[in-house]
Amino acid sequence: MQSKILLIYTGGTIGMNRNPHTGALEPFDFEHLLYNVPELKQFDTKIDTIQFEPPIDSSDMTPARWTELSHIIASHYDAYDGFVVLHGTDTMAYTASALSYLLENLTKAVIITGSQLPIGMLRTDGKENLITSIEIAAAKDHEGHALVPEVGIYFNGRLLRGNRTTKQSAEEFNAFESFNYPHLVDAGINITYHTERMLKPDWDKPMIPHFKLDNNVIIFSLFPGIREDLVRHVIATPNLKSIVMRTFGSGNAPQRPWVMHALKEATHNGKVVINISQCIQGAVEMGRYDTGYQLQEAGVISGYDSTVENAVTKLMYLQSIFDDPETVRYYMRQSIRGEITV
Repeated sequence: MQSKILLIYTGGTIGMNRNPHTGALEPFDFEHLLYNVPELKQFDTKIDTIQFEPPIDSSDMTPARWTELSHIIASHYDAYDGFVVLHGTDTMAYTASALSYLLENLTKAVIITGSQLPIGMLRTDGKENLITSIEIAAAKDHEGHALVPEVGIYFNGRLLRGNRTTKQSAEEFNAFESFNYPHLVDAGINITYHTERMLKPDWDKPMIPHFKLDNNVIIFSLFPGIREDLVRHVIATPNLKSIVMRTFGSGNAPQRPWVMHALKEATHNGKVVINISQCIQGAVEMGRYDTGYQLQEAGVISGYDSTVENAVTKLMYLQSIFDDPETVRYYMRQSIRGEITV
């Protein structure tokens, strides 16, 4: 039976063309994109398309757009075997993380991809990314189940878990990596599916879509010389519910008394403060040094090996469901979509 894939074009470099007058990249009609990939006709797969109108630059991505994607996938879920989302690279990892939470018990592949060069350019990476993403999204096992029942980012020959991924380069085709989790799929001459690394949904239960996110969250990075008045100003922001605090090394912060007092005051007032390392690889270990113990005493919770993109979107998801900050703290310490190693 022929597989059916829904291709959702949000925007991004893959669907851009260079304006001959200004030299700037501009989006063109999605049908032109398909025209540039005649290889798609060789697939024994029916490919339907939906396009954001107008296509957006991924730097303009918002939680409302993430819930729009959730609506699109949910409303077409039963009609298709898999989904491919074309997206700009700048916020792709945020979108992948958000969708992993909005699509609970996902039993089909949702593959997000894009390119570093427009698909009409001679040296584009867009063709291979698009073609292989479609092939992976359509792949099934002998029981008819999707080989990749989760949200992933496909780029440059590998599929990465969406909520484990971060953008590592603005220049290379190798734009993304999941530094704390191995690849789900490696695509060379053959496509190797590492099924032991995949999430295991309950095949007998439906996918549960979610359509709400609460973006009362902020990220701030610690640095030598950070000012007390500015930190307190951030913490006192009206309606702020949570803070993703990017710390040093394995989760360390300055041991100045005002730092701990400010954080303790924030957690005492119901704000969730999660500790994420500024390092792109490794995990927060708050029991490793004395400063980590002090952060724990101030009510800060460990983000383990979470990416920043994941921490932000997971908080948005949990805050939209739970009013109680203690419940949010509990689930931030659990792996609910394979996003952290506890």
